[in-house]
Amino acid sequence: MTSSLERYTERHHLAFDVFVAGVLFGLVVLGAGLGMPGNAPPSLGPALLLAGISSAALVGCRSHPRTAVAVTAACVAAASAVGYLLTPLLLAPVLTALYWLAVLTERKITYSYCLATIAALVTTATVADPVNHALVLKTIGPAVWLLLPVAAGRAVRIRRAYTDAVMDAAQARAEHAERTRDEEARHRVAEERMRIARELHDVVAHHLALANAQASTAAHLARNNPDQAHKILTGLASTTSSALRELKATVGLLRQTDDPDAPLEPSPGLARLPELTDAFASAGLPVTVTTHGEPRRLSPGVDLTAFRIVQEALTNVTKHAAAHTAHVRLSYSRDRLTIGVTDDGTAATDTAAAPAPGHGFGLIGMRERAHSVGGALTAGRRPEGGFEVTAELPLHPDGPAPAPEPDPMPEPDPAPEPGEQGA
Repeated sequence: MTSSLERYTERHHLAFDVFVAGVLFGLVVLGAGLGMPGNAPPSLGPALLLAGISSAALVGCRSHPRTAVAVTAACVAAASAVGYLLTPLLLAPVLTALYWLAVLTERKITYSYCLATIAALVTTATVADPVNHALVLKTIGPAVWLLLPVAAGRAVRIRRAYTDAVMDAAQARAEHAERTRDEEARHRVAEERMRIARELHDVVAHHLALANAQASTAAHLARNNPDQAHKILTGLASTTSSALRELKATVGLLRQTDDPDAPLEPSPGLARLPELTDAFASAGLPVTVTTHGEPRRLSPGVDLTAFRIVQEALTNVTKHAAAHTAHVRLSYSRDRLTIGVTDDGTAATDTAAAPAPGHGFGLIGMRERAHSVGGALTAGRRPEGGFEVTAELPLHPDGPAPAPEPDPMPEPDPAPEPGEQGA
């Protein structure tokens, strides 16, 4: 209620001040007619003049509070010198001016003007009182009445300062929350970009490396074994078709959610391991898969991570390792899935130089994938030769689920140009 009244008076302060000045004019005139028993008050002529001057000064008290206090105090002092009794009604204009001074100015200024006003009124009432009013009414009474509006104005000023501080703190918290939301949104966007970049890297690197190996093998066998070359070229068409499908699915993540052309194909998982090993076998790299422990259902994130790690590791074997075969080992424990991918690379691979700085994004991507689901990944050369990638992923089983067992594939001729396995 009080806050609503304050807001209304702030919006219509001029009309409100004029109304208050009129009311105070009437109070001063009414107070001028009061006096002590046996002492007739002076005529109303001077009171009307002084009341008009005080009321006019109060109209601008919000913009010039010090001037209003000085003018109203001088008028009250003049009224006291004429012989009017200093009642609260006669003091109403200066009381109002002191209230606004306390609300609008600092404490030191308020107290200085208040004490100066008290001193001026008490001195005038004591020295120049033609009616000889009682000493208490001329000294203690005006001093007490003049302190009340100062105390009220200070209380209002403190409450306003507290309210402003609370509002500023609330605004600061809101701005901080908005900045935090913006930073979190940017962080999520960056994470999503990294995830899509990993997906694109895995899809493009895997299928291009596989297609290159299949094409090289087919070219090597074209003259001596055209039937086998034709079979590999058929697999090459399947590889490129699969690459296009996965690229469309990955790029579809950037589409709007209401886009009717957005792909609805589920993310790949370990269920597609036979398809993956068949593709590498057609490229000249036979892959065997063994499973230890009871297969469990994996969460979609872990399932995709496991598939991509196996895919990237086998792609590295095809691109870099002087290997004739590769082996994938899946070990299920109570709370872990351990994935091992090894190859039988030659001794030349073991002594080859490490990838140059700035390369090795395959291993970096595999580690990031493993870390993103709370797992870990290690990679390095084996003492007996070859390379090994080992990943441990957290397992939250929903129940047993049969894992696909790939059929053993016959070993085709190896790819003609071996290299080093790396990232």
